[in-house]
Amino acid sequence: MPDKGEPDPFWSPHGPELMDISITNWCDKGCVFCYKSSTKHGQHMALSDYKNIIDQASEMGVFQVALGGGNPNQHPDFVEILEYTASKEVVPNYTTNGRGLSREILEATRKHCGAVAVSAYEPFNETAETIETLTKCGIKVNVHFILDSESIDLAIAWLQEPPAFLSGINAIIFLNYKPSGRKVFEKKMLRNSDRLDEFFKLATSSQRKLKVGFDACCVSGVFARTSSNTSMVDACDAGRFSMYVSEDLSVHPCSFQSGLAEGDKLTDSNSLLEIWTKSKNMSSFRDYFASDRCGGCSHRSNCMNGCPLFDDLVVCGNR
Repeated sequence: MPDKGEPDPFWSPHGPELMDISITNWCDKGCVFCYKSSTKHGQHMALSDYKNIIDQASEMGVFQVALGGGNPNQHPDFVEILEYTASKEVVPNYTTNGRGLSREILEATRKHCGAVAVSAYEPFNETAETIETLTKCGIKVNVHFILDSESIDLAIAWLQEPPAFLSGINAIIFLNYKPSGRKVFEKKMLRNSDRLDEFFKLATSSQRKLKVGFDACCVSGVFARTSSNTSMVDACDAGRFSMYVSEDLSVHPCSFQSGLAEGDKLTDSNSLLEIWTKSKNMSSFRDYFASDRCGGCSHRSNCMNGCPLFDDLVVCGNR
């Protein structure tokens, strides 16, 4: 950590602070918007490979891992995955659609996890049941809400008058809809909404009824459309403080790059630290964030030019 008065570092040379790990591409929902195109035919990461990743993550000083998929808690070795992660003094967190949460998994989650994110999809009765199940076990719950030009109306309604099933959550996290998956819906891109100013002002209001968070792909809207303190909002940290590993051991700065570019393969001779420090994929992200793509924009030092992969995610209105 920098001394007081020193600027925050641009990236972490010793390794990431957070790792996003897809431990499975198995999911029985088959949502058409899923950027991993996960289905019941998806493959699980081998437990031995996962343990190798966590061993290396621990050595690099990783604080937390975000386990995803697919639906990660339906990995056959999920309980052991949580236990092993915690044994290496790395905090596991995961995202779930709510299916497959056995009593054993709930107990391991309560004991080892920092938080669980519940994906908010229709029908919302399934979301509500999952939240209730987790909170009754004393588990910290966040809700992930995919924000697009159509769902923004519901997001505004929830912020104005939260449904009862959200009463026990820690926060609702808004994720900017990405143009990827089995089918891309260009008209659903968030920037196509005429309610952006209304949403961002409501979501950052001191009078809001829910604790709110945003993924990095929403920050351009927060910076440009509200008076929020920019020191409270972080730009994308992919390739700077975080990295992604897929279930087939392909490594990327960001999970969304996995469908767009070839990753670096994790092998015995190509460690996570080697990839982190020497990969062209990693350096390309760092170069993008350090560039002057947005010219004289007053928010550039905080926003760092927005997303390196999807220009259409920028909702500041300045480009």
